[in-house]
Amino acid sequence: MSERRPRIRHRAPAPTSCAGMWAGAAEPAWGTAAPATFWVALEQRGPWGHKALTESRLDPAIGRALERSCAAAGGRALLIRRPDDHRLAEDVPERRRLYVSGGMPAGAPWLLTADIEDPAVVLDLPFELLNEADPEPVIAAIPALHRDVDSVLLVCTNARRDACCAVLGRPVALEAATLRPDRVWECTHTGGHRFAATAVALPTGATLARLTTDLAVAAVDATARAELPPELLQPQHQRGLSHLSPPCQAADAAIRFAVEETDVLGLTSWVVTSGPEPSDPMTIAVSRRDGREWLMRVVKEYDASTLRKNSCVTAAVPAESWRVTLAAMT
Repeated sequence: MSERRPRIRHRAPAPTSCAGMWAGAAEPAWGTAAPATFWVALEQRGPWGHKALTESRLDPAIGRALERSCAAAGGRALLIRRPDDHRLAEDVPERRRLYVSGGMPAGAPWLLTADIEDPAVVLDLPFELLNEADPEPVIAAIPALHRDVDSVLLVCTNARRDACCAVLGRPVALEAATLRPDRVWECTHTGGHRFAATAVALPTGATLARLTTDLAVAAVDATARAELPPELLQPQHQRGLSHLSPPCQAADAAIRFAVEETDVLGLTSWVVTSGPEPSDPMTIAVSRRDGREWLMRVVKEYDASTLRKNSCVTAAVPAESWRVTLAAMT
């Protein structure tokens, strides 16, 4: 039996918006995920400002401390809210959902969740341990946390940061949330407005571009198996695994697409050579569990003849993307 969907209006991006300018781009989205070795997502209903962690109804001191602690340890903090609830109920005590996702750098992704009353509790996290394979020290620090054996998809809808995220992201989040209740949330800025609707899947940290409702639901289901759905291996949809550096994200994504590798743990990548300048070509090694290994040449390219906006609030600039080519295979 097919799943019933609400009637939600999906709009195409305006041609002059950042997402509109990039909608038909031939360049892959590879290597554009915001680097983050772990994720902390805290529920905060109500409006979000441009800098949401300090411009919302969350105590800005808590938001500032959370953002700084995550960044110092290599991770990223987000605010989340349920797609059908933008209001803050004043007549009942507010409980907030907390997700903590880590372990990807150790090849053992995990997701913890809790419903908390005091948001300051999140500052008790041992941020320096969130990259590790064992989440038990994290649970010991905040006993309300427990393992979540499922997955969540966080869809960026931060309108004050970029209108494309709200116009394109919110309908996807709202519709997908009705099909996968409690598994799809709106979230604050994740980067890459030009690829809206964008999302981060936890616990894998897979960062996705140009989502539709069907792709969002497929991402939720596949992430629970530590996989990417085959349709999201396409260059226009896969931005990268966030625990990798951008060049490694690009090389990983290129090989995944070429060999149809859906297992997020099925590939390992590392930098072999790099130059002194960010624009210098790099050699990235990518190995697969079956023993195959590829050496990929990865370079950031700029097309001065093609000007596009990377955000709706900035001027158009030369289009940039990672070019990935095969250097050798063993």
